[in-house]
Amino acid sequence: MAFTKLLSTGHIGRVELSNRVILPAMDMNLCEEGHFSAAEIAHYTARAAGGTGMIITGTGAVAWPIGGCSWHQPAFSDDKFIPTVKALADSIHAAGSKLCIQICHHGKTANCDTAEGRPLLVPTKPESKLDMSALQDNTMDELMRLGTASRGKTPTVKEATEDDLLWVIDQFAIAAERLKRANVDAVEVHAAHGYLINTFLSAGYNKRTDRWGGSVENRGRLMVEIVKAIRQRVGNDLAISVRLNGIEYGLEGGQTPEETAVFARMAEAAGADAIHVSGNAHNPFADFTKGPLPSEVGQFRDLARIVKRAVSIPVIAVGRILPEVAEDMLNAGDCDFVSMGRQLLADPNLVNKLRAGNPKSVRPCINCYVCVEQNFFDGAPKCAVNPALCNESLAVTSKASASKHVVVIGGGPAGMEAARIAAERGHCVTLLEASLRLGGTAWFSQLTTPANGPLVEHLEHEVRRLGVAVRTGERATVDSVRALAPDHVVVATGAVRDRPAIAGAHQRHIYTGDDLRALMTGDGAVPTAPALARLVVAAGRTLGITKSAQRVRSLSKTWLPLGKNVVVVGGSLVGLELAEFLAERGRRVTLLESGAQLGLPMAMPRRWTAVKKASTHGVTLIRGAQVTSYEGGSVSYVVGEQSHSVAYDDVIIADNVEASAPLADALRAAGLRVDVIGDAHDVGYIEGAIHSAGTLARSL
Repeated sequence: MAFTKLLSTGHIGRVELSNRVILPAMDMNLCEEGHFSAAEIAHYTARAAGGTGMIITGTGAVAWPIGGCSWHQPAFSDDKFIPTVKALADSIHAAGSKLCIQICHHGKTANCDTAEGRPLLVPTKPESKLDMSALQDNTMDELMRLGTASRGKTPTVKEATEDDLLWVIDQFAIAAERLKRANVDAVEVHAAHGYLINTFLSAGYNKRTDRWGGSVENRGRLMVEIVKAIRQRVGNDLAISVRLNGIEYGLEGGQTPEETAVFARMAEAAGADAIHVSGNAHNPFADFTKGPLPSEVGQFRDLARIVKRAVSIPVIAVGRILPEVAEDMLNAGDCDFVSMGRQLLADPNLVNKLRAGNPKSVRPCINCYVCVEQNFFDGAPKCAVNPALCNESLAVTSKASASKHVVVIGGGPAGMEAARIAAERGHCVTLLEASLRLGGTAWFSQLTTPANGPLVEHLEHEVRRLGVAVRTGERATVDSVRALAPDHVVVATGAVRDRPAIAGAHQRHIYTGDDLRALMTGDGAVPTAPALARLVVAAGRTLGITKSAQRVRSLSKTWLPLGKNVVVVGGSLVGLELAEFLAERGRRVTLLESGAQLGLPMAMPRRWTAVKKASTHGVTLIRGAQVTSYEGGSVSYVVGEQSHSVAYDDVIIADNVEASAPLADALRAAGLRVDVIGDAHDVGYIEGAIHSAGTLARSL
């Protein structure tokens, strides 16, 4: 794909963008007392230098700390904040991009107000409380950290008066004027995601009967007056975007796509130059992965299309948009620009790579929600696949002072990432993988977590592009490694998954995670599996079916080498997703977790969704279950002081995972210089694999 439309120029108001890719507002929480820090400027500049057409900063508070949601967000309430905004603008312009500053009053989510004893500004007092039952799967440490921004205080609310609203309008206008003086190109009025303006637009929140509520025109009045006031203050040189919810999930009377189209026309008439169409969930603990950060690719596409048909100004689409999807949306006329948030966190050089014709070199986001989880704690985001996020110096790969022969053992994410960086630094790298394919457990995890697949493909592309000598189907031994005469050996053989020392754990129909992978892919012998299952998988491997994770996933909907009643032991990241996967395929699944929480160490939004989806698909979720035996066709377990049992056709042991690298010890004993990374060193899944690999490879 040439990405011709995506890479073409476009205009928002009088601002010309070099391409149609925009970084949407993603809260970085790196500001210092409201000022943009050097780290935050470096973050945005890296995306600008990577070719992004326009940078929109994380949401800033127009009257900070009043109406602010974070102690680390940008502030625009005083002239003293102008210098660092100008420094950011100058840096973005020098990198060849445009700068848009998002401005907001956070209303019912203004944690700074709660912390300082001010009531939250709302259109009308809420009629009910959020269902927070999902928090039962949060640790005590997480629960404590959720109160960081509010300093643990209980919020109160105030229905906004006429004077309050006139003050809010004025604060937006004054802030925009300050930003114009700081040489920014555009401002984005945040009228979505449950913040103040959004709560006035939405009939689900706004029950007023005065001129600020009731009809669509009245509910849209605050947004309209803010846009008009900004336009009057800044003239036509500064572009104005308005961010709207295309839909509100889980809110009775919430905003609909049709209403959003009406609000978009009102914003255009008031002087807006663009509409940025997002979506939001009323209850983040239940539906955060629907909105504002959706899990489905192109989830808000239809919402953007509806608004596009209603207005004549440009429409910006967002919602987990990948480059191929973006090109299709632009060519179909669904939008004029696309925002790529998490994808640009994962790879700031996305546009430059597309322009150079190297789309396979774009590091993909794996949709794990590790980045956004930190926002719940008022902290800076991190990225599972990009350790340089918030520490851009790590993105610079310096050449090694001397080239070494580096042998990497293990072709999973840790091994491939270490090989990639070592090769980039000028080392001669040999990668040994015992199986016939690269990817390790991450390849198999595509079955339950499809977003992991593109990462495996990307890493394999990169190691081959960089000339790494890849040798699959070769199990490393001390003698075979020593014969390669390496200067340095990196062991990335993954974690060890074994059966626990519990009665009956070695019977037929009881599988470890490694057994299940071998059983479904044919990559190894599973003597405890039924003969028919082994024959079917062997046939699939002979026919090449098991080479494609997508084909295995698709065929698993009609056939699985497992019986109807499956017990999954271990409800952490792997076990929870596996339970849902099996339940979707018609299995009656019981999930037994020994701890008090399910889904650890998943990032919170993904965890909450995974638990909800597993329950929806009929998985029986049992926390605090201590397994005592696997005998007599039943798994016996104890919860508290009560004994229970559940019959099974098959059992999958998804816990009992340990870091272990016996080969590393043997290699060291043979006199070789060895380091261990990834799950072989410390079980940290993909995030731990990528980060530990990078730390080591940059030191070689």
